[in-house]
Amino acid sequence: MTDLEIAKAATLTPIVDIADKAGLKEDQIEMYGKYKAKVNVTGLKNQSIEGHKLVLVTSINPTPAGEGKSTVLVGLGDAMNQLDKQTMIAMREPSMGPVMGIKGGATGGGYSQVIPMEDINLHFTGDMHALTSAHNTLMALVNNYLQHDNALNLDPRRIIWNRVEDVNDRTLRNVITGLGGVTQGIPQESSFDITAASELMAILCLASDLTDLKARIGKIVVGYTHDKVPVSVAELGFEDAITILLKDAFKPNLVQTLAHTPTLIHGGPFANIAHGCNSVIATKTALQLADYTVTEAGFGADLGAEKFLDIKRPVLGKTPDVVVIVATVRALKYNGGQSVKELTTENIDALNAGLPNLQRHMQNIQSFGLPTVVAINRFTSDTDAELNLIKEYCAAQGVTAVITESWGKGGDGTLDLAKEVVQLTTKPANFTSSYEADDTIEAKLNKIVTNIYHGRSVSLTKKAQNQLKTFAKNGWDKLPVCVAKTQYSFSDDAKRLGAPTDFDVEIREFVPKIGAGFIVALAGNVMTMPGLPKQPAALKMKIDAQGEITGLF
Repeated sequence: MTDLEIAKAATLTPIVDIADKAGLKEDQIEMYGKYKAKVNVTGLKNQSIEGHKLVLVTSINPTPAGEGKSTVLVGLGDAMNQLDKQTMIAMREPSMGPVMGIKGGATGGGYSQVIPMEDINLHFTGDMHALTSAHNTLMALVNNYLQHDNALNLDPRRIIWNRVEDVNDRTLRNVITGLGGVTQGIPQESSFDITAASELMAILCLASDLTDLKARIGKIVVGYTHDKVPVSVAELGFEDAITILLKDAFKPNLVQTLAHTPTLIHGGPFANIAHGCNSVIATKTALQLADYTVTEAGFGADLGAEKFLDIKRPVLGKTPDVVVIVATVRALKYNGGQSVKELTTENIDALNAGLPNLQRHMQNIQSFGLPTVVAINRFTSDTDAELNLIKEYCAAQGVTAVITESWGKGGDGTLDLAKEVVQLTTKPANFTSSYEADDTIEAKLNKIVTNIYHGRSVSLTKKAQNQLKTFAKNGWDKLPVCVAKTQYSFSDDAKRLGAPTDFDVEIREFVPKIGAGFIVALAGNVMTMPGLPKQPAALKMKIDAQGEITGLF
């Protein structure tokens, strides 16, 4: 059976009962049909998370098809509830880009899924649309300000706010707007990002409440004056209007797994071009309601986990008690040089060559001072020899590796991992960040590149060097750094697989996201607006006269 067929065959529990199971009263949820709800978190604002456990699920560098991190995440949450450990899951919302592209959705798979799968992977409760509309409304307001007033002397050539769409559309990467004459606006070079990479997405995911949301929106820098002075949303007076557009999207979404584990899905920044973590408000809500919260960080631990620990953790006010690193035989063989078409064939040599990739991720998480376990996400093509080799390799590194079968067996196939996770939560953590808060941006980058990526150094283009001088002048030179780079390699080159060491990471430019509270460093040729593949997933999707959908994964 496909993921969609499994999801359709499931019996859903009314969301009011899931809310009750999570400890939410009926007046704390807002219904979006029978099986989805928004959570009004106001009543939980001062509820303590002291003593509640947080489990972070991350992974090694993936193959182009992904390796089932979300599937393991869901299976783990279900398994922990089977062990009578009150558990909630907090994860990101899918973007339409990957759904219609190549990677698929983000609700897990097989018998470890979050449902209603079709709704979540398509329009869900409209959060992505609200973010897109709010972002583009701000652009329209800025352009209108340029057309009619411009009392602050904002320079049309130095507008750094652009537009977004929740689709992969390479034709929108570079555009010219305002053509057609004087009444049509001021001609400008502009661009589109995918919504998942927008600053409003980051702000939604890092804000602690509506007041903080509005304050962060007010700090957004939309551009510079002719004298190169930054201009913020608050100076233009638009912060309330944009916050109003996001007031409902700011509330976390409550759904359920196939095993009826309460799940909060909220916010969807990508980890390769954004900070890769679901919202602080959703994670904190789960921590307030449950004894254990299982959450995720996108792509490999070099991206999502580093950003969770260095960007999200200080705002959340909670360090993970355990980190789960998801690995697969096929991803390790891919990192060892085996072609994608041959990953289902046993190849001990390729596996041995790829294991240093896993070793580096384990080493990195241990360098943060956090208890670590490896989850081997088993595929039917994996052989006993391959699986045993990974377990033995991890044991030699002082880390337990547990085979999971979340896709085929749900929580039952993830029980051994759940037992190991529960046991590790009793061990002390001695957290250390990858950089100091008062380090300069360049110093932070060098520490990430040398200590997390294990490269030689950072190189900056002339443009990036000049930007750092501007940031220092504006007082932004001590902000956290969010590196945007390929997810397939520790380096900035997607073809350098495994565990490379002899490389530099080039930062071609920086993007200040002052409302979000960090600086994005664009490495290599990474794009903030992805493109669709030659054969997009959209081609396989069908709908009949009764509205029944097929071909969705």
